[in-house]
Amino acid sequence: MAKLGQKEIRTIARSLIAGASGGIRYGDLVKAIKSQHSDTPENTINGSIWNLSALFPKEIIKPSRGLFMAVSQEVEEGNLSLNGAEIIQEPITGKKFAEKDFYEPFAQWLKNDLDEVTEVAAFGGAGLKGKWGTPDVIGVYKPRASDLVKFSLEVISAEIKIDPQAPVVAFGQAVAYRLFSWKTYIAMPTTLSEEDQSRLETLCMLFGVGLVLFDLNPESPNFLIRVRAQRFSPDMFYVNEFAERLKNHAPDVFQEFFG
Repeated sequence: MAKLGQKEIRTIARSLIAGASGGIRYGDLVKAIKSQHSDTPENTINGSIWNLSALFPKEIIKPSRGLFMAVSQEVEEGNLSLNGAEIIQEPITGKKFAEKDFYEPFAQWLKNDLDEVTEVAAFGGAGLKGKWGTPDVIGVYKPRASDLVKFSLEVISAEIKIDPQAPVVAFGQAVAYRLFSWKTYIAMPTTLSEEDQSRLETLCMLFGVGLVLFDLNPESPNFLIRVRAQRFSPDMFYVNEFAERLKNHAPDVFQEFFG
């Protein structure tokens, strides 16, 4: 198989980008070209495609670092409405599910797999009747009786969204929960576009919010950690205000958390 020249590499790259729904990452683009034309040196491919958005500005854009997208796709995605859907229908089976179907699976994953909490409860909605909302999943990390070195209790909060058009809403809520939480997490479906995923991941790293991706299947969500949440010191006024609301709404959970 003959080696490709720059012009041929760029032609193939442009075709791959045009056909990639949601865009294609730089590394994946290099691999795709290399797999089709193994005799072409990888350095030649890199040198030919790194500035595609500058060479073809009317055709290709870079909406985020390392992501190439066709201009026509950006226009189509920009016209999507933020409908805040609560119910999603799986297209193959026709089975319907809601965000709340993922609360308990995520709560158990946060406790048993990620080991971020020792006690956890699924809430969601406006259960705690606070102006700043209620986390979908709330847990605490506190010392066990077997721990030789004791430490202070920490509140962990999580916001779960199944609508791939709601990453900004989820991020805003997770940041707001830092008023009373030591750590906060966002869980979003893997159907999130490459651009939104990249931007959300960068925001989470900048602000110390944890990011988890999952499959839209309540029976097997396959939660995957992308960014570990950083620990921050909340405002103790709001910690106590949260504890008061929790005690009034769910005294049994309050006792389990703080008793």
